[in-house]
Amino acid sequence: MLNNPIIPTHLTSKLAPAAAMLTTAELVELGEQFYQWLKDAFEFIEVTELVHARADFVDQILQKVWCQHHLDEHQISLIAVGGYGRGELHPHSDVDILILTQEKISTEIEEFIGKFITELWDIRLDIGHSVRSVKECVKQADADVTIATNLLESRLICGNPQLEEQLKPHLQKANFWPSDKFFVAKRDEQKKRHQQYKGAAFTLEPNLKANPGGLRDIQTISWVAKRHFLADTLEELVSHKYLSDNEYSELDECQDYLWRMRFCLHLVANRSENRLLFDHQGAVAHMMGFGDDGKPAVERMMKRFFRIINSVNELNEMLLQYFKQGILGAKDNENIIELDDHFSLIGDLIKVKNKRKFMRPKTMMMLFLMIARSPEVKGIHSDTIRLLRNSRRRLIGGLNDYAECRRIFMEFIKHPNGLGRAFNLMHRHDILGSYLPEWKNIVGQMQFDLFHAYSVDEHSYRLIKNLYRFSLPEHNHDFPLCSKIMQKIRKPELLYLAGIFHDIAKGRGGRHSELGAVDALEFGKLHQLSNHDSRLVSWLVKQHLLMSVTAQRKDISDPDVIKAFAEVVRDEAQLDYLYCLTVADMRATNESLWNSWKANLLQELYFATKSAFRRGLEKPVELRTKIRENQHKAIEILTADEISIEVIKPLWKSFKPDYFLRYSPQQIAWHTRYIISHDKNTPLVLISEKPYRGGTEVFVYAKDKNNMFAKIVSLLDLKKLSIHDAKILTSKDGYTLNTFVILDSKGQPIKDSYLADNIKTSLTQHLTLDENVEYCKIPLPKKFKQFNFPTKVSFIEHSNKKVTSFEIVAIDRPGLLADIGHVFQQCELNVHMAKVTTFGERAEDVFIVSNKDHLALSSTEQNQLESKLCNTSQ
Repeated sequence: MLNNPIIPTHLTSKLAPAAAMLTTAELVELGEQFYQWLKDAFEFIEVTELVHARADFVDQILQKVWCQHHLDEHQISLIAVGGYGRGELHPHSDVDILILTQEKISTEIEEFIGKFITELWDIRLDIGHSVRSVKECVKQADADVTIATNLLESRLICGNPQLEEQLKPHLQKANFWPSDKFFVAKRDEQKKRHQQYKGAAFTLEPNLKANPGGLRDIQTISWVAKRHFLADTLEELVSHKYLSDNEYSELDECQDYLWRMRFCLHLVANRSENRLLFDHQGAVAHMMGFGDDGKPAVERMMKRFFRIINSVNELNEMLLQYFKQGILGAKDNENIIELDDHFSLIGDLIKVKNKRKFMRPKTMMMLFLMIARSPEVKGIHSDTIRLLRNSRRRLIGGLNDYAECRRIFMEFIKHPNGLGRAFNLMHRHDILGSYLPEWKNIVGQMQFDLFHAYSVDEHSYRLIKNLYRFSLPEHNHDFPLCSKIMQKIRKPELLYLAGIFHDIAKGRGGRHSELGAVDALEFGKLHQLSNHDSRLVSWLVKQHLLMSVTAQRKDISDPDVIKAFAEVVRDEAQLDYLYCLTVADMRATNESLWNSWKANLLQELYFATKSAFRRGLEKPVELRTKIRENQHKAIEILTADEISIEVIKPLWKSFKPDYFLRYSPQQIAWHTRYIISHDKNTPLVLISEKPYRGGTEVFVYAKDKNNMFAKIVSLLDLKKLSIHDAKILTSKDGYTLNTFVILDSKGQPIKDSYLADNIKTSLTQHLTLDENVEYCKIPLPKKFKQFNFPTKVSFIEHSNKKVTSFEIVAIDRPGLLADIGHVFQQCELNVHMAKVTTFGERAEDVFIVSNKDHLALSSTEQNQLESKLCNTSQ
């Protein structure tokens, strides 16, 4: 081992063989000084040199401790393996070592080794170690490709060199993991890892090492090259004609970026960490030189990261194909099927015949149309991937500049299989960005929040794939209504185009839906869509958030809300398009936040709007007719259970008309059945057995008190239940008729009968007591601490002049709704409705309230409410 010249002498002089012995405390201090030097040196020394420097420094530490424990006096060897064997150690990377021994070692040597390893732990090195003889190493490596890989990268640190010399010939034997067997094992290992991280490559908290396109994919290439060519560096693949100079430079640049990112992550996290968590992203971005302006700096860093892993993915795929041909002897002249004059099928990979013709933009586009037409194609041949990469980079403008490319693109988007594997490959190889310059701008564009789980281009891709799945009969059971609509739509390509453009203007500033609508309209004109089709795509892009906002933030049991929504949508055809686009969009934004509650809200809004269209918007529901209809149907249900009308009518006289409008006949019958047999002096709490809109209903009938809302939400919050909707009504004789729709901690309706009974009992007890529920504030979850934005209260005009509607946007911390409830209590407000919506770290809740005199809030009362809410929700 040569001393690394970039490491300051004062850090290595004490480790020299002739230097005095060092205590554990002195070794710890030396390690801390070196760690501080690494931090300081990052600004002016290349990360490659620092990674090698740490490995060199650890070499000297291990040699010093080895000698101090007299292990140099015995016939054993200390071997570096794995990443450490390659001479690569990030600030907190594990130090993997092998202690190579004779066939048998004495008890005395075992004790020396034990003390040696203990001291390494004491000086705070993360040691991964094994003690094996040469024979044991060979036996275990024969059985496990991971052990074999570690040994192939091994190097001697100190000790008896003869043992390493005995081991090396075994590792170089033709029957020790021959190239073909090793290649297949490493390829399969990568496939398994990719499946484990399926869909995680473009998530917003990626694993820098294990993600598809991450450091492990580069290492897989290195391992195969090392085994087959005995290559010590990736650069040697250039001389073997596997990489061009430009491709090697690109791969080297990708590795450098990922190394710098991982290096900074270790320093920021102060531990061995490969997951780029939100907690660390701001500090990592600053350290990497992307600025200290918070969210924008992180977004710039992540955009670069996502483009890097795209490049690694593509190069990795190309090289593994070449390795397969070179190592497994796969011949291109076997199993050739001619697809047309331009393309042939080699196995299940499509290959271009004429390299020169492929440089033409038209042929690039024809490649993907041919894939759509040929279901037997599973991927793109490595030669064609290389041509595709080179042709893509030579483009001056977008492929859509060419009339023939535009014709092919529209044929592609209309093809029944176009949005299947062909679109997957188009996305993977960044051809959509080459076709649409606007799309290129969103490649790798992230949004620094917990709601949008993917980069903008990845989200849009997933939305389009969702739409495509709706069109396939084999997926009918997943989303039956979407599938039914999608499979009857005459022009599904308009939905696909809306999916492409719906977020294409993000990151430009301004309202992305309006800017995207303009882009869509221009696309339609350029691609000779009819005026009707162009306007429809543009309208879908502009209104793509309308349905989700209406369903989640407004009372869709209110006929006025349905009428206003229907007036924007205009007709059933546009409703069908918008519904499918909305479901696909919400599912593609963050699957973990999609639940049956949201699904049912959208479906209910869809059918209510459809009914409004068929009834005619000029003939809205007459409220008295609706009330009589709901009462009549509820009476039918109750009399079928032998409940007399004479018992029902006195109770219903105490209910205000609004009750019969906002509840369905089934709910009215359910409430009535229990209220008429209940002692009015005690609270009645009902828990629905069947889900309502995908959630569980908690119905409370009790003598009204000022703190009722606060008490209920506080208790439900204590039980870690999320409230998504609340209807707050009061009867003429002063009783509450309140319904809360809740989900459990997993976003599911309550299925556990024991939990349902517990909720019922607890609520009944607390509503009986006069004192408030004691609420113990829970600290803000760690992942939310990176999101610091002020609480905002916005008052919204409401058609009912006796109430006040407002929205509060705040960090979605535990207990937020309970605290809001306590503010309502302090301000003596009556709550009429609550719509609770969460977007990752952000809560956007809408309330309708009135003051203690049952009137809309005055300006003074509004200011007081806003001030208290902003102070309480921080």
